[in-house]
Amino acid sequence: MVKRVPWSVVAPVLAFIALALTWGQKIEPLMGLFMAVLLAGAVLAAVHHAEVVAHRVGEPFGSLVLAIAVTVIEVALIVTLMAGGGHETATLARDTVFAAVMITTNGIAGLALLLGSRRYGVTLFNDQGSGSALAMVTTLATLSLVLPTFTTSKPGPQFSPSQLAFAAAASLGLYLLFVFTQTVRHRDFFLPVAQKGAVDDNRHAEPPSTRVALRSLGLLLVALVTVVGLAKVESPIIERGVAAVGFPPSFVGVVIAMLVLLPETLAAARAARQGRLQISLNLAYGSAMASIGLTIPTIALASLWLSGPLLLGLGPTQLVLLILTVAVSMLTVVPGRATRLEGEVHLALLAAYLFLSIVP
Repeated sequence: MVKRVPWSVVAPVLAFIALALTWGQKIEPLMGLFMAVLLAGAVLAAVHHAEVVAHRVGEPFGSLVLAIAVTVIEVALIVTLMAGGGHETATLARDTVFAAVMITTNGIAGLALLLGSRRYGVTLFNDQGSGSALAMVTTLATLSLVLPTFTTSKPGPQFSPSQLAFAAAASLGLYLLFVFTQTVRHRDFFLPVAQKGAVDDNRHAEPPSTRVALRSLGLLLVALVTVVGLAKVESPIIERGVAAVGFPPSFVGVVIAMLVLLPETLAAARAARQGRLQISLNLAYGSAMASIGLTIPTIALASLWLSGPLLLGLGPTQLVLLILTVAVSMLTVVPGRATRLEGEVHLALLAAYLFLSIVP
């Protein structure tokens, strides 16, 4: 009897082959639709394999693996686009990182809060772990995205070389410090809080073997590379679609960021429905931190050979949205519990960000 190959293996491999065959080629609309189906399959496969790895290594390592893997590949995509874009990509790193921050802190967190509270009434999480994660996101965003708007050593919303070097070193150092705190020093702050009425499907299941976990880790990386790569391949179609409906060209970056963050969004939503909201917040805030803490140092290093300016400072509208997001997130996180109202408020902030990205 022939053994059936699981869909979670077929989907990322098939999508990766399609990516290799179409990379650098012009994609027609019909082919673009087919690639979008493969992209969806790769996203679902990435979520599945991330959960397998998380079950093997335990939390918060599982959330950390997914957040770092997605961000590393996303950073590679940004550097690749900037290498051939010149002055036209001066704001690409800023726009991508800020989009990731808004999508994670308002979109992923808000969706998780809404789904969890609809099922359990009041969702519970560790305010110490989530509070420290939010503080780190705020600090990283301020150092890398807010300060360039106000520094005066160089005209425009950009750092001087020495300022950029300091921001890069500080961002990477703070991120590594947080990872050490999350996984070693105070790991218990980031473990799920018992939710009344919740049934954890993984609680009584045997962890997968090392061999199975390593296979899932490899397939997770393949799936994530494919997700980011297909987002890049689909970008010309997205650009034409954005132009056709009259949206600003910068909205293309928002769409691509949403596609890249789909695996984390689905994983966070599933954890919230299982009553593990802390895992959802670990994914949301961890992804925001990784996006800043890994992107800025890499871009700073790449700026040594990249042509064109590097504009990191946020504009007035973006600053207002960031400040409001931080304030609302603090009020959400500090009590250690939240209702569907908090989730709806965060989703409203995401909607405001998306609308103002379309109508600046």
